Amino acid sequence: MNALRDVDPVLADIIVREEERQRAEVNLIASENIVSDAVLEAQGSVLTNKYAEGYPARRYYGGCEVVDEAENLARERACALFGGDHANVQPHSGTQANMAAYSALLNPGDRVLAMDLQHGGHLSHGSRVSLTGKIYDFHHYPVSPKTELIDLDIVGAMAKELQPKLIIAGASAYPRIIDFAGFAEICNEVGAFFLVDMAHIAGLVAADEHPSPVPHADVVTSTTHKTLRGPRSGLILCKEKLAKKIDSAVFPGGQGGPLMHQVAARAVCFEEAMTSSFREYAAKIRANAATLCEILSEGGLRIVSGGTDNHLVLVDVRSVGLRGDVAEEHLSRAGIVVNMNMIPYDPNPPRHPSGLRLGTPTITSRGLGAEETGRIGRWIVEVLQNPTDEERIARIGNEVRELCDGFPTRI
Repeated sequence: MNALRDVDPVLADIIVREEERQRAEVNLIASENIVSDAVLEAQGSVLTNKYAEGYPARRYYGGCEVVDEAENLARERACALFGGDHANVQPHSGTQANMAAYSALLNPGDRVLAMDLQHGGHLSHGSRVSLTGKIYDFHHYPVSPKTELIDLDIVGAMAKELQPKLIIAGASAYPRIIDFAGFAEICNEVGAFFLVDMAHIAGLVAADEHPSPVPHADVVTSTTHKTLRGPRSGLILCKEKLAKKIDSAVFPGGQGGPLMHQVAARAVCFEEAMTSSFREYAAKIRANAATLCEILSEGGLRIVSGGTDNHLVLVDVRSVGLRGDVAEEHLSRAGIVVNMNMIPYDPNPPRHPSGLRLGTPTITSRGLGAEETGRIGRWIVEVLQNPTDEERIARIGNEVRELCDGFPTRI
């Protein structure tokens, strides 16, 4: 960063300290990951200089011949990776992708059925504090109070009663396999569009570690980071009959010029996701999550739904007499980064929830396996069972740093 140090040493120092923080801590945030040097190079390339409103061969600016190749490459690779008819690689984020999809399929005030935020859904699935909840008439299905799993009988009954124009599957904090074929049957019965938000599980879907929603859904939205291990951005896949509506909803409907350096970085991550090494990494994500789940359960922590099928573990920390925000702070002091999270039927408010959401994408990308994940799980149990023991927490923090020294954050 020689040029940055010369121009802005203050910001250069911030970046260095953030890289040091990432290297020295165990990151268990389920929605984060680290990217390859190849993705970093594409994201930081001269493509950031190019304005390219519109789509390849249909731009509103001259000089787009080369960046058209980059966008076409990203679209072709996205379709090859996931098997979609059409891909739009311009959304700046997952929420932007969802907003565009809603705009393409709905009119303001149309009824939508999606997963309850408290039960694992996402803000952009019609939360009252989100613009999505202000524009459309969202209703939300819960998980079963007994199993904490999605109950398609409940979803089907609500769909028949509400007759929504759109039904959404996909979650931000749901640790189990989602039955996309079952959702599609319900959509067919009530004549609703079917949208799947696979932001969290896209990398697992790409590697056949989770069933694909693409054959079943009219539209699939996603981020390209999280388990897919690409840049922070969005993606939309859709049936060919909806391609023009989706593209128009992204531009000019909701965005201006795409970020061409980000589009290029997406192309790189799609290419990486088609390799055998990526498939091995995705399998290890699930294996590490299962190990973490087992260790935490053995340590007396209650696991929401009783286990995990994907990359994340949802923990009810009331089982050790804590709140999620308090547990997050205690673990942070030991160098273990997690996020507080609501759990199904949570009696506490969002800022002081009963749960923690833990995920294994980042530690898996760094090369940690079952042995290291087991150690991390035991540290978590030890911290949460002894939250006021400063000497113990300091000792664990040192052990965390020693572990992290052996696993680089560059891939």
